[in-house]
Amino acid sequence: MSNSTIFVVATPIGNLEDITYRAVRVLSEVDLIAAEDTRQTKILLNRYNITTPMTSYHKFNIRSKTDYLISLLRQGKNLALVTDSGTPGISDPGQEIIKSAIESNIKVDVIPGPCAAISALVGSGLPTENFLFVGFLPKKPGKKRKALEALREQLATIIIYESPFRVWKTLVDIQTIMGERSVAVCRELTKKFEEIIRGKVGEVITQLQKRTIKGEIVLVVSGFSQETSRGSK
Repeated sequence: MSNSTIFVVATPIGNLEDITYRAVRVLSEVDLIAAEDTRQTKILLNRYNITTPMTSYHKFNIRSKTDYLISLLRQGKNLALVTDSGTPGISDPGQEIIKSAIESNIKVDVIPGPCAAISALVGSGLPTENFLFVGFLPKKPGKKRKALEALREQLATIIIYESPFRVWKTLVDIQTIMGERSVAVCRELTKKFEEIIRGKVGEVITQLQKRTIKGEIVLVVSGFSQETSRGSK
């Protein structure tokens, strides 16, 4: 195994105080930080006086940059991987470099921390014993409908990432396809205007109908039950 390590570092999802001492130390000590958006990460680094150089690593340069970063690791360099916010590898290209590092027998060390999906689940008030994270639903209506139909009889609580521009329509689709579920629309988590709107999906649709929704959204949906089955017939 190479003596180098790629550190997968979770960073704040909004509030810059939500970072661990260990994460700050690692970001300060590595040779290079691979960041999904260097401009966004620069704000965090400046806050904690971290001067480590950065390189971009996102979905548009993933092929060339993965090879480049692996070559640095093989040379004995230690790297940190960060996403725009939260834990790398969750709905971002981070999983590609992690997979490549493992295949190259390079140590992968995960520095745990914030994750929007888990924060939303816990704050939703919905069951947490079993849950399914599905990330972003397909944008095309037909594929989106099929995805929701496949989730209809899922017993676990469902966690979805959604755009503020599509969340109202997604809620309408959920009501139509999955029935009258309990939901929580979690907006701008940990930020100044954090908001969690909880209730039956029809109630939440009515609340949001005349509002302009802004910010990052996590949608939490209750799983299938006999009550759901009766209500959607």
